[in-house]
Amino acid sequence: MRRGFYIGRFQPYHNGHQSVLEEIARWADEIVIGVGSAQLSHTPDNPFTAGERVLMITRALADLACPIYVIPIEDIRRNAIWVAHVRSMTPPFDVVYSGNPLVMQLFAEAGMEVQSPDMYERATHSGREIRRRMLCGEAWENLVPPAVIDVIREIRGDERLRQIAGTDE
Repeated sequence: MRRGFYIGRFQPYHNGHQSVLEEIARWADEIVIGVGSAQLSHTPDNPFTAGERVLMITRALADLACPIYVIPIEDIRRNAIWVAHVRSMTPPFDVVYSGNPLVMQLFAEAGMEVQSPDMYERATHSGREIRRRMLCGEAWENLVPPAVIDVIREIRGDERLRQIAGTDE
């Protein structure tokens, strides 16, 4: 049994994440997906709740060839023990997939195998760019899987983002 681990904030889940997870599924028998910063929501950088992000991911990956486990993981703000925290919250895994230099360093120091997957069109496929487009009223739907569009519309996530990004001035 080969189980891979992939962590991100998924604010929102997008086609870049989908591409990476489809690639991981070619190798792994199962995938553990960590929804990082699970305690954050309703801010311009983190507009979606952990539950909403879990919904986005599970719906987008419903047809993936291998089982997935989506686990919300709250921040602890202590990098020296963060890997132990993650491992205490997840099923065991064999390989960590990440493009984040800090995540890669922390897992490598803990003796874990770490691989950096190729990022899919990173300039446009990023949560920051998608949120920017939502705020500016630009097209963002082509950057996320259809299931994610449905979830964001269901929760009125783009409207929420515009509301919370506003000011009282």
